[in-house]
Amino acid sequence: MNFAVETVASISPAAIVGLIVAIAVLILLVLKTKVHALLALIIAASIAALAAGMTPEVAVASITKGFGSTLATIGLVVGFGVMMGRILEVSGAAEKLAITMIRWLGRRREEWALSVAGYIISIPIFVDSAFVILTPLVKALATSTGRSKLTLGIAMGGGMVLTHHAVPPTPGPLGAAGIYGVSIGDMILYGILLTLPALVTVTLYARFAGPRIEAMAPAGVSAASGGTGTILPVVEKKTTAKEAFQEFNELADERLKELPSLFLSLLPVLGPIILIFLNTGISAVAGATDGVIPDMVVQIASFVGNPVIAVGIGVIFAIYGLARQMDRNTVLAEMEKGVESAGIILLVTGGGGALGAVLRDSGVGDAIGQWVSTLPLPSILIPFLIASMVRLVQGSGTVAIITSASLSAPILAQIPDVNMILAAQAACLGAMVFSYFNDSLFWVVNRMLGITDVKRQILTWSIPTTVAWATTLVTILIADAIL
Repeated sequence: MNFAVETVASISPAAIVGLIVAIAVLILLVLKTKVHALLALIIAASIAALAAGMTPEVAVASITKGFGSTLATIGLVVGFGVMMGRILEVSGAAEKLAITMIRWLGRRREEWALSVAGYIISIPIFVDSAFVILTPLVKALATSTGRSKLTLGIAMGGGMVLTHHAVPPTPGPLGAAGIYGVSIGDMILYGILLTLPALVTVTLYARFAGPRIEAMAPAGVSAASGGTGTILPVVEKKTTAKEAFQEFNELADERLKELPSLFLSLLPVLGPIILIFLNTGISAVAGATDGVIPDMVVQIASFVGNPVIAVGIGVIFAIYGLARQMDRNTVLAEMEKGVESAGIILLVTGGGGALGAVLRDSGVGDAIGQWVSTLPLPSILIPFLIASMVRLVQGSGTVAIITSASLSAPILAQIPDVNMILAAQAACLGAMVFSYFNDSLFWVVNRMLGITDVKRQILTWSIPTTVAWATTLVTILIADAIL
């Protein structure tokens, strides 16, 4: 399609106005109407295309091309990822990991154990589900050890929300990788490196603020209320922290008899990541020095390390490692439940790809990119700030990521010396800002932790997500200055 080539040099003012109108309509439809985000993205893409002078036929072709190419990049990975996550969820693998981390890090460091456990568990499992699954463990641990339940809950949720926004195969960062056209292996590596500092700051916030938020509970409201039961039996609080932790370990011993091994619990998650990284490393070495690695090894690594194949292998690990005790029909039914939850996310991601394709094909993205490159601010802030604004307006982190990536990728592609992997991560991490009433996770966290008054709800979840957001902003700016 040569439309972009013909128009980039002389983009009309109507195209720029059309883009502004398209973005305003997108926000209005998502925020104020019953129109779904998918349809809103397609409407916005149509307005931008027609305003830029595309014929209806060319506009539709651009929209469908962008939709299809984005799903071709990430569709199977998302599908396999949610299948794997569902098996991890129902098999008890997530619970196994959380209990193991608590034991490894030991007494008086339970909040660090839960934040790290949440950080890992939220990679394959949707964050809402992961938090619901492990909240009973938080309650049991708080009751038996005397630690603040809010400290433990905030730390665990903070760890979860970081990888949910930054590390594939979570749909948001997968979508950003597809729209920006960057390697999923690189997205995983950058996502981990960029969020580790935020894991520290959000856990420190939980440790400092948790007891103080509990102390603010209105008269007659128990700080330990909420939740849906306990994984471990609730025990009478011991006289010392050491005795309490010993009691927790005794109860955990009984529960662990019903859970899978740590190796089998981690294998579906770490196996695909290792395969992807091996492919990246072997390809880099083979490309730098001809003949140093046999071609057969390079080809095998390229195949099994492709994200689609690697995550598919992870699903097989989960089926035959974690679901051995389930019958065939149960396993298939659980995986299909996971796929059902991913369907709308895939469609929204494809809609974002359609909007991005229109901006590229119309030449509007080129024109804006040339203008933005003259502004006195780091280019990497463009996707970060767009994601932050969209998140504040409409609440969904995934929609904010996809919208930001769709708008910013065509712009940044025209600016020299922009690290596109870092830019894709900026679109992801900007969407963490100030989770509040229009975000479903805000209600999940506060409801499960028993927080009912608005002030404590904001302190329990809105502030820590903003702490994580601010930390990643600093990290991204430092990384951009270095890279």
